[in-house]
Amino acid sequence: MNALAHLSDIVIPILIFFIVGYGFVSRVKVYETFLKGAKDGLKIVVDIVPTLIGLLVAVGMLRASGFFEMLGTLLGPAAAAVGLPAQLMPLLVVKLFSSSAATGLVLDIFRTSGPDSYAGMLTSILMSCTETVFYTMSVYFLAAKVTKTRFTLTGALLATLAGTVMSVLLTGWMV
Repeated sequence: MNALAHLSDIVIPILIFFIVGYGFVSRVKVYETFLKGAKDGLKIVVDIVPTLIGLLVAVGMLRASGFFEMLGTLLGPAAAAVGLPAQLMPLLVVKLFSSSAATGLVLDIFRTSGPDSYAGMLTSILMSCTETVFYTMSVYFLAAKVTKTRFTLTGALLATLAGTVMSVLLTGWMV
């Protein structure tokens, strides 16, 4: 275990030295290329900040209004029938929009149920098996200037459903 801890300490520096060394061997102007990439990345950040702020404000408003509690109450019986506790319904909805906002709900679930409970373990697996569909689509499509999304939303929602189903199955198998 101690060797693994030391290995994890040196992985990032080794990776950086490898990339820089490979750039030198390939006769790439490493520093200039890095600066160009950083400049392009900063432009993308400036482009996506309004979208990010809008999503965070919308999620905050829905959370403060009590909408998520109402959603949990309405969908709770159906969710419980398939192994999802009602308190996780708001998490599933919020996670579609914002992972950072969902993290606040995760902490609430851990505080009320405990991280080792069925709801806590399911929450942990759900957070890693599902994607922030709307955030990802809006940010990356905006950055790449994609206008024709066609089946992206359908595919992303189906992938999230598959992740949710597998999360329930994995948690049921572990408990």
